[in-house]
Amino acid sequence: MKDESKEKEKTPESAGTSEATEMTEIKAIKEKLSEMHSDIKKVMEYSNRLRLETALESSRQEYSNAFLNHLFDDIETGLERNMIKKCPEKKNCTSAFTALLQQNAGLIKQSKVEDTLVLNNRKKLEELRCGAPYGKCEQCFSEVSNLFVKQVNFMRSMRIYADNQEHRPDISALKTGVIMSEILEPVSNNQRLEILRAVAFETKSFSAFSELTGLRGGNLLFHLQKLTESGIILQQHERGDYMITEKGFKILQGLNEIYSSLQHSPMRETARKTSGEERRVRV
Repeated sequence: MKDESKEKEKTPESAGTSEATEMTEIKAIKEKLSEMHSDIKKVMEYSNRLRLETALESSRQEYSNAFLNHLFDDIETGLERNMIKKCPEKKNCTSAFTALLQQNAGLIKQSKVEDTLVLNNRKKLEELRCGAPYGKCEQCFSEVSNLFVKQVNFMRSMRIYADNQEHRPDISALKTGVIMSEILEPVSNNQRLEILRAVAFETKSFSAFSELTGLRGGNLLFHLQKLTESGIILQQHERGDYMITEKGFKILQGLNEIYSSLQHSPMRETARKTSGEERRVRV
């Protein structure tokens, strides 16, 4: 009787131990299944990502050919329209400019454009500029620079190119007072900017400026003095024609490049589209 009583007393404890063991095993199985599910999910995500990246790469390659053809057409049209027409070096320059711009445009076929590649092409352009034989060559180089900037901005909009921070100038070195007095203030007037643009590639007389701006006498002389005192233009001799200085041309070229880059920036395009949609809604 005592032995039976002992067996009866052990039975609940044994049953409890067995249940605990089963729960531990079930928990371990669930954890293992969860790990397997997580691994399978990662494999699927990785596989989907690979398929997406492959599809995007294929799409990018397909569209990059169309973009490249567009940029090549842009090169041909821009050079033909804006280069000096009658120049003994036009054929040679056109060939050199086309080769450089096509080489730079070809970078869009890459998934990522290294900053050194763009900088090397920019350096080649500057080397060509340094070897320019004529003063009027600046008109041609201005067009080439505009086309180059458009290509670089296009690469940025495709998110395949970003400037290397190491090559960016230290803007803390800018002397705001000097910039205001010697650059911004002299060209911050519409008539003065028109005068500067007018003498970019040829000399102009006082009467020509008067006709261009609608200003007379002392009013026109005031603006001309502002530009001459700032070293942006100069008068060839007393009562002679006015011409642009190297400083003046660099300022004008810089303004042109800034304007061109802003015209083709993705943010401006988005703002323009948004503005157009808002106007349509109001109508």
